[in-house]
Amino acid sequence: MWYLLAGLLAGVLVGLNLPWKVPAILARYMAVGILAGVDTSLGGLRASLEGEFDIVIFATGFFGNVLLSAGFVYVGDMLGIELYLAAVVALGVRVFNNMGRIRRLLLRDASSGKEGASQGK
Repeated sequence: MWYLLAGLLAGVLVGLNLPWKVPAILARYMAVGILAGVDTSLGGLRASLEGEFDIVIFATGFFGNVLLSAGFVYVGDMLGIELYLAAVVALGVRVFNNMGRIRRLLLRDASSGKEGASQGK
């Protein structure tokens, strides 16, 4: 688990120190793509905590969510409407739902571990 956090920290540090800036025309695509990636990653963490993680489902979900979200942004740009907001709202709701479920799973595991330790003594 520590290597995941080290990789995340290294990626954030490299990203913050790169001189490259996202062009304004691509900012919506990048934002929605990152949000889709975060949603899928949290869904994978939740599935892992529930013991139901499947790498094929995770990979197809990750790329599917990113491509579908980018498609929403593109169609919205072609129609001249702010359609990317629908993707942001939908993915935002999913992120918060996944975070709530992860929190409940972690709290359940922590409380069952304490009960098991106190009953064993």
